[in-house]
Amino acid sequence: MAGKGKPGQRVEPTFETSRGHGDLRLDASDRVSGNGGGAKRTKAKASPAKRGSSKSRKRQRSGGLTGLIRGLFYWCLVFGLWGGIAVAGIVLYYGARMPSASSWTIPERPPNVKITALDGSVIANRGATGGEALSLEDMSPFIPEAVIAIEDRRFYSHFGVDPFGLARAVLNNLTGQALQGGSTLTQQLAKNLFLSPDRTLERKVQEVLLAFWLEHRFNKDQILAMYLNRVYFGSNAYGVEAASRRYFNKSARDVNLGEAALLAGLLKAPSRLSPARDPEAAEARAQVVLTSMRDVGFISDNDITTAMSQSPTRARSYWSGAGQYVADMVMDDLKSMLGTVTEDLVVETTIDMKLEKQAETAIAEALATDGVKLDASQAALVAIDGTGAIRALVGGGDYATSQFNRAVKAKRQPGSAFKPFVYAAALEIGNRPSSIRHDGPVRIGKWTPENYDEKYRGDVTLASALAQSLNTIAAQLVMEVGPDQVIKLAHRLGIESELQSNASIALGTAEVSLLELTSAYAPFMNGGYKATSHVIRRVSTAKGELLYENAYENPPRVLSEQVSASMNLMMEKVITEGTGKKAHLAGWPAAGKTGTTQSFRDALFVGYTSNLTTGVWFGNDDGRSMKKVTGGGLPAKTWQTFMTAAHAGLKPAPLIGDTIPPEPASPSIGDIITGVFSSNQAYPPAPEAPGTDYQQTGSTAPIPPADVGGPAPPAQGRRGTTLLDIIMGN
Repeated sequence: MAGKGKPGQRVEPTFETSRGHGDLRLDASDRVSGNGGGAKRTKAKASPAKRGSSKSRKRQRSGGLTGLIRGLFYWCLVFGLWGGIAVAGIVLYYGARMPSASSWTIPERPPNVKITALDGSVIANRGATGGEALSLEDMSPFIPEAVIAIEDRRFYSHFGVDPFGLARAVLNNLTGQALQGGSTLTQQLAKNLFLSPDRTLERKVQEVLLAFWLEHRFNKDQILAMYLNRVYFGSNAYGVEAASRRYFNKSARDVNLGEAALLAGLLKAPSRLSPARDPEAAEARAQVVLTSMRDVGFISDNDITTAMSQSPTRARSYWSGAGQYVADMVMDDLKSMLGTVTEDLVVETTIDMKLEKQAETAIAEALATDGVKLDASQAALVAIDGTGAIRALVGGGDYATSQFNRAVKAKRQPGSAFKPFVYAAALEIGNRPSSIRHDGPVRIGKWTPENYDEKYRGDVTLASALAQSLNTIAAQLVMEVGPDQVIKLAHRLGIESELQSNASIALGTAEVSLLELTSAYAPFMNGGYKATSHVIRRVSTAKGELLYENAYENPPRVLSEQVSASMNLMMEKVITEGTGKKAHLAGWPAAGKTGTTQSFRDALFVGYTSNLTTGVWFGNDDGRSMKKVTGGGLPAKTWQTFMTAAHAGLKPAPLIGDTIPPEPASPSIGDIITGVFSSNQAYPPAPEAPGTDYQQTGSTAPIPPADVGGPAPPAQGRRGTTLLDIIMGN
């Protein structure tokens, strides 16, 4: 039955007689079943072989170590191959997402506007970069050396990507040393030119590809120059020229070793290491840069000692200096002249930097000395010559604190500083400085103007009334002349703001800027010619192509010489015997007018010599009252301080009023008796200038609005000249 289930050869028992004693025995190997026996037999056979093969075991062990090394090498090759394929795939993927290389172009550097003074010195740079582009040959040689030493030592030997630098950065970061980046200057330039600052794999891959392209397209010096002219140095300064002027107030052409090291050190963390924020940290980083420069071989130990002996650089928290107000004004004017700026420009201004610094000093000292105790927190000054060219302009106490230009953009009531236009209009209809008016109570409709000291002086000449700034006389004159005619004259002379036609205009209730008010005084000084205020002389491209040149050399006449001379004589008395005595200039004939607004909110003094017309304002931005500051006080003192410095070393020259043309001959006794003589005799009219609304007008005045005016009382009308006036010289 057993054989039926297992076909095949039959196993027979074996009899061996050679084992001895002739016993019939069954060997363990002859057993058909039984695990134990089979295992023991196998072991019994293998054991002798193992004991006799120690050399074989050594060979096996040796083969295992070699195999392990071979295995590791094999798998490294495998992983390296697949890793390379993966990297190539990533590069191809992200590279395919970029525009075609044939369309890659270097973005235009944002245009810079270089603003210069009369002597060619740089006032400021304006634009997104804040400085002009310089070639490597033009900038200090310490700058590129410092940047290369601290940022990319193998810049001139690598091909856009530095494998050694990348490996060193990875090793240092993994071993816990100071974090380092592996990007080359070329990679940083590629990122700045084309890519966003996002730290993504895609951006890094594209950065490498663009670095290769830059290295292929440009040489090393060109790449380095592009980098240095575009990189951010903190405090809103892009490029080495902007940074140098920002932190050291000098061109990058003149930067010394220590300053170059400081600039290079900023690249690691421009905002945090800015000298404007932390000068000590900036200096410490600069010393690291100097050490790196020595290690590379650019400088010696002696050079480091010299550089480190310099005091730390302390920059202001913002672009500083009164010239920045001028720069802002230039940019506003430039936009209206040329539209959008698309290339680097050079703007030559009318600013005299000596006068500009003197004006800034005068304002700063006045605020520091008297500002706090008089509760005057702000001030402004503008000085122009007889052509209207702005020679100095200060828009506030400190540009770093406030960039609002109070000389140009703020409109305030001028107070009595507006009265010269009223008196000039009165002269144009036949009055003279010697004409008499009665200083007494005046009522014009519901308006009853009073003098500052609330006193009345009786009969006074117009010259005396202006010198003492009598409000009652100014109110009478504006009603005689007519508010509209006063407004026309003010506009003709240079006031550009809209003026309301009412009697209160005589006291300066209309709001004007300090610049336009000062410009409107210039025709008194220059003999009656329009002095259009301007600050831009010439505009040209960086290559020298002329784009604009002003044309103010032939101004129109807006005031007769006779009226101009008479106004000079009258306003000279303001300084010699009137409200402006504190503006007296030793040796120089000067004229001007004080102005104070209601509740002492604004105080002004505008005055001139034959050389310069200057306006000064003090007040507060929020319009709060000062502590009894009048135009004859702090503004007149500051005006005197500035004008004394501005005229130092110049030969005094008379005002036009000092050589006034002779008046008509005195009338005879018969003329007086018959009543022919009166104060209505007019001065010769000024020639009408083309394009101006300049004409002599009668004395009939419109009735102003009921709330501020009405018919003037007869007692305040003009009074005829008497024989006593002639005898007394009036």
